[in-house]
Amino acid sequence: MVHHGHSHSDHVHHGHHHPAPKNFTRAFQIGIALNVGFVIIEAAFGWFSQSLALLADAGHNLSDVLGLVLAWGASYLAQRPPSPTYTYGLRRTPILVALMNSLLLLLAVGGIAWEALRRLQDPNPVPGMTLIWVASVGIVINTLTAILFFSGRDHDLNIRGAFLHMAADALVSVGVVLTGVAILLTGWLWFDPAISLIIVVVIVVGTWQLFRDALGLMLDRVPKHIEPLAVRTFLQDLPGVDRVHDLHIWAMSTTETALTAHLVMPTGSPGDSFLAQVSDDLHHHFDIDHTTLQVEMGDDQYPCRLEPDHQV
Repeated sequence: MVHHGHSHSDHVHHGHHHPAPKNFTRAFQIGIALNVGFVIIEAAFGWFSQSLALLADAGHNLSDVLGLVLAWGASYLAQRPPSPTYTYGLRRTPILVALMNSLLLLLAVGGIAWEALRRLQDPNPVPGMTLIWVASVGIVINTLTAILFFSGRDHDLNIRGAFLHMAADALVSVGVVLTGVAILLTGWLWFDPAISLIIVVVIVVGTWQLFRDALGLMLDRVPKHIEPLAVRTFLQDLPGVDRVHDLHIWAMSTTETALTAHLVMPTGSPGDSFLAQVSDDLHHHFDIDHTTLQVEMGDDQYPCRLEPDHQV
């Protein structure tokens, strides 16, 4: 909270509602194990068949393992308790990792797009059935891993990042298989870069939204599922409240939202039961987990310098 530099009759209530989020530890363990195994197999096939494409794809899949490790580490760090230095704990770590994962994905598809454009000018045949079979295994591995994170993709930005990583890889592997089959049947060498560019567009659409959401949360934007005007109206309509100011709503993590506000109540605070009820209502109606309310009586002799909307 900001230090105000003046005296009020302050009544502060903190509402803590931390429903245990679904634990994806097992999903991360299985996903990392599957993908490490696939990287080893793909690198081995690439080495013995002297396929540069397979070796390069193994390196790309190794970056996906890194993405999963980062997301798992962020989920763990978010559960760390607060400390005197990090008074909210490390709850924002998953937001940072979601941003990093979106940037990693955008860089990866940028490389795919660059290679696809080069191949459009100078098409090359897909190197043999080995690549097609290995890509088929990649479809299975990446799809299974993506399914592990499917249920959490709408509720946790960090989990969505892990899901998009694996879904994107599954799409790339599908493209490799379709390309191989199409070229074997038709001889159309341009099919390879063309399908790659289509896949790039699909991945960029999903990843760009992840990037925007993560960046917005990093900059303390109001979470998308909350309408600020609705929250302000709810607080202003509370019995005894004359007006509301210094209202702030932001993401503490990818799954928790915090709110602070000043309630001007000329008759004074109705007591802890009122504040507790408001906190519970904010949680149930708006999914706001951590509420801090300051009650002021609106004495003109002691104006709150944070009351103007432009003042932070």
